[in-house]
Amino acid sequence: MEFATWLAFFAASWAISISPGAGAVAAMSAGLNHGFRRGYITTLGLVLGIWTQIVVVGVGLGAVVAASSTAFPVIKWAGVAYLVWLGIQQWRAPAVPLATQAEVAPIVGARTMIFRAWVINALNPKGTVFLLAVMPQFLNLAEPLLPQYLVIAATLAFTDLVVMAGYTALAARVLRALKSESHLKAMNRVFGGLFVAAGTLLALFKRTA
Repeated sequence: MEFATWLAFFAASWAISISPGAGAVAAMSAGLNHGFRRGYITTLGLVLGIWTQIVVVGVGLGAVVAASSTAFPVIKWAGVAYLVWLGIQQWRAPAVPLATQAEVAPIVGARTMIFRAWVINALNPKGTVFLLAVMPQFLNLAEPLLPQYLVIAATLAFTDLVVMAGYTALAARVLRALKSESHLKAMNRVFGGLFVAAGTLLALFKRTA
């Protein structure tokens, strides 16, 4: 990939990562519930989900999924159901300050956090369609494609790791500032509502002709 082409994609990848979506909500929710150090583990799952999407698109399955009258809605509604389920879980989460949360709340394992985040990005046909539309613009078909896909995957991973660190840290700071049960409960419901809203937006997403 030529440097000028990569630079253009690098700029686009920041816009992709910063734009609000289910991934950003997941990162902030993790920061809210676990603090920055543990919450940041969620970002690894989000990156793995992005890489899964790139592999799917790269091997040609993305076009099949996007065009299929069966596969697309199945994946879409599975993603919707998962986001809504996460929203309900967050809404019902106990209003526990971060300082004492580890003592009274069950600890969520790193593998579980990574898996949940992976599902968010992997089960998102909107991401598949987006990559189908964006990636070809930066590929040189006259050159080997695998190295180009690896560059794209590494670039998206870098920007997501940086941006999601910001989202996670922001939520963790907000949590430390909140002490009253009513405030913490309100925050849980805000993030629960954001997950449901992300699921609703995914439910409304339609393929372009």
